[in-house]
Amino acid sequence: MDQVDYKILKLLQANARETASSISKKIHLSVSAVIERIRKLEESGVIREYTIIVDDAHTGNALTALMEVSLENPRYYEEFSGMMQDMECIVSCYYQTGDFDLLLKISCSSADELERIHRQIMSLEGVKDTRTHVVLKTVKNIYSAIRQPVNR
Repeated sequence: MDQVDYKILKLLQANARETASSISKKIHLSVSAVIERIRKLEESGVIREYTIIVDDAHTGNALTALMEVSLENPRYYEEFSGMMQDMECIVSCYYQTGDFDLLLKISCSSADELERIHRQIMSLEGVKDTRTHVVLKTVKNIYSAIRQPVNR
């Protein structure tokens, strides 16, 4: 990937519906060259999918929480990960280092619903402990950082 590819990715991240024609004008490249570069980014897996960002408050999910989960033993990882796939309220699940094994991002309608989710997760086999943080305000939220690697 070169500097032009990174520019294309940033534009598509800001607006996945951006046309090749519009991108070509912004980065001073022909439309056909932009289309070819996007096709290569898709084929190589750099661009995995195009999606939308929904305002949770408008869909009835006004509460966001981050829950750290500690497992009793690493052997519970696969089963726990599978269960997270089936819970619609879990929007992200990260396996991590540190005192807790996993970090969950939860989107739900209320504190009562969060309490039900917490009880459900605590009742899963292999869950040893949790720590939950309620998000007061989202300061920054992008899917991934698009920046060129620093050359050393």
